[in-house]
Amino acid sequence: MLQIKKIFFFIFLVPIVAFSQEKITLSGTVYDNSNNETLIGVSIFFSEINAGTSTNEYGFYSITIPKGTYKIQISSLGFNTISETIVLLAKTTKDFKLMEVSENLDEIIIEADIEKLNVRTPQMSVNRLSVATIKQIPVVLGEADIIKSLILLPGVTSAGEGASGFNVRGGAADQNLILLDEAIVFNSSHLFGFFSIFNPDVIKDVKLYKGGIPARFGGRLSSVLDIYQKEGNSKEFNLTGGIGLVSSRLLAEGPIEKEKSSFLIGGRASYAHLFLPLFDNDNKAYFYDVNTKINYRFNDRNNLFLSTYFGKDIFGISDNFVNKYGNNVVNLRWNHLFSNKIFSNLSLIYSDYFYGLILDFVGFEWDSGITNLNFKYDFKHYINEKFKLSYGINNIYIKFNPGEIIPNREDSGIVSEKLIDKYANEFAAYIEAEHEINDKLTLQYGVRLSNFLRLGQDELNVYVNDQPVLYNRQFKKYEAAEAIAVENLKRSDVISNFANFEPRFSLSYLLNENESIKASYNRMAQYLHLLSNTSSPTPLDVWTPSGRYIKPQLLDQYAIGYFKSIKNGKYSFETEAFYKDIQNRIDYINGANLIANNEIETVILNGQSRAYGLEVLFKKNEGDFKGWLAYTLSKSEQQTLGRNTNEPGINQGEWYNTPFDKTHDISINGSYELNKKWKLNANFLFQTGQPTNYPVGQYEVQGLNIPIFDDNRRNADRLPTYHRLDVSATLTPKKNENRKWQAEWVFGLYNLYGRMNAASINFRENRETSRNEAIQTSIFGLVPSVTYNFKF
Repeated sequence: MLQIKKIFFFIFLVPIVAFSQEKITLSGTVYDNSNNETLIGVSIFFSEINAGTSTNEYGFYSITIPKGTYKIQISSLGFNTISETIVLLAKTTKDFKLMEVSENLDEIIIEADIEKLNVRTPQMSVNRLSVATIKQIPVVLGEADIIKSLILLPGVTSAGEGASGFNVRGGAADQNLILLDEAIVFNSSHLFGFFSIFNPDVIKDVKLYKGGIPARFGGRLSSVLDIYQKEGNSKEFNLTGGIGLVSSRLLAEGPIEKEKSSFLIGGRASYAHLFLPLFDNDNKAYFYDVNTKINYRFNDRNNLFLSTYFGKDIFGISDNFVNKYGNNVVNLRWNHLFSNKIFSNLSLIYSDYFYGLILDFVGFEWDSGITNLNFKYDFKHYINEKFKLSYGINNIYIKFNPGEIIPNREDSGIVSEKLIDKYANEFAAYIEAEHEINDKLTLQYGVRLSNFLRLGQDELNVYVNDQPVLYNRQFKKYEAAEAIAVENLKRSDVISNFANFEPRFSLSYLLNENESIKASYNRMAQYLHLLSNTSSPTPLDVWTPSGRYIKPQLLDQYAIGYFKSIKNGKYSFETEAFYKDIQNRIDYINGANLIANNEIETVILNGQSRAYGLEVLFKKNEGDFKGWLAYTLSKSEQQTLGRNTNEPGINQGEWYNTPFDKTHDISINGSYELNKKWKLNANFLFQTGQPTNYPVGQYEVQGLNIPIFDDNRRNADRLPTYHRLDVSATLTPKKNENRKWQAEWVFGLYNLYGRMNAASINFRENRETSRNEAIQTSIFGLVPSVTYNFKF
């Protein structure tokens, strides 16, 4: 006990006592001078004492240093650096406004590299993309896309063209926490993965955490995609937009009360379906989304933000089959300064994901979704220049609507049926410290305590020995058990109660001013599961909570890396090795039916998974030519053992490839500024083929050849290797500096050499030859695009 007290004293009290001499706190907010947007990650540095800090997600900074006169340097890549002398004799509040290095079409476009490596911080396994970089990356159909851009980073892959979601370090798509202005987004794709829901004109900052995840985040195992929207121009009114071949977008922003409050509203819509009737085609496939934000600055200590997102997809085959799905998000946030050392953010968030079907040829509609209400309160305590604390609480109430069948005409013969709604509450509290031990060693350590309550529902099945899945030894297969009783519970009842202790730790050891070694460990718990036995999520997939029969997933991840800044940041190099171990990863018995299944526990078994690999990223950050080379060598496997010695488990209890295992993943991205008018961009991708299953034989029934698949060879085969080259050119016409209208043209070629990459391979009997044959499905060949972007 005495030893524990000593450790506690060293970690938490020594930093406070050691720096409790007479010191002065300087705090404030850093803005973009052109529009009064707060700036994230701005460096505030005092060279005489080698001390500094950076602005948080709301542009706020605070640093406590000894009294004196100092030269302060305020710098952010893409902006002119401010250097001035400041006299600190008493507590001081000082805001700064940075000027852009150059005026461009988009105020976020920068000449320097915002993702430049910081070798000093203990945070590792993080990639940050600027909106400028995202807009330059060639993508299918010419629409700039955040998710497609992330796939060019090491450790990030997708299930292929036309597939939604993304995979990080061998994890499933449902293991990614996606946040838009702190609100949880459950589906990040439009048109089944062809576009992401994030309008690049509206986005301010994009950060992907792959490991060493801070304690303030939880609920998912593989990654956190943290996206912040712009706040709106509080100085003058602006219009920004773009017109493409299949979609267009428009953003309006301006002051409500000049210098004090502003609004932002951005919208996108696709319209390719409008041309289908010209070809005598009455099908439809389109999307639209709307982002809004209002902020009001009451005074230097209080800011209020209201942000929303509304998006919807509609896909229809004539009027017989119509699919509708989308996200709705509303977030009210209050920033408050308790003092110049304590920054707080209180958020009230509503998030809803809905999915619907209209099947007129059958005569019914289908409706499902997931809704959550989130209360979170976060604090950042700047104790001194060497010790900072973050702490807070987060409570999420969740309602799951697995599905409801509703007849849409009297003669359909369909009977209304409602799958049982499920309810849960997830609470978490966290505390985390960033502690500079000395000039070389910096630590970041903390803990998150999470508690998940599976709440009462109208009906809950009871099974013999609590085993909803049975093993039929005669036929050597798993089968659904029959319920022996049904419990009727009140909403206030607790079906299951899970609590987890989630420690986080990372360190950075500075070898010299340009090199460091970093290491991290994090444990995380995930209480929600996406029910999907496809290689990538679809809107038809349903989320379900942990409970009596489904355990929460638990992750332990370890990472170590080497980081180097070359030629004063002109180049950067980083490499990381990681290992992930996951308990209670669910898998499905052979022949599992997940659609409209009210007893989903009867087709699920709990197993484990693991992933490990090596990531390398080399970047050129400055000059006319900029870009990066990313390579990942990794393995992702799953194992589901039998529950006793009489059961074989899945795949005979042996390890098997997950659907998102990619041994090799190479991405090359480059941009070259030919002159002031032309900028050229290109990216190349190479990935090992996705795991799949091929037949091992065939048999004949009534003259038909039926392929045979071996249930004990799960994911033992692979699709062909995936690779493609994309190029684009941006033309910026010579501008009249006295004109407010500015524009550019973006010309693109996706999949330049027309590689027909396999999205899937199916097997069928050829009616002419009566022989089985493999049929490859490919989504895209060569796709040209042109987009006209403007700003007024």
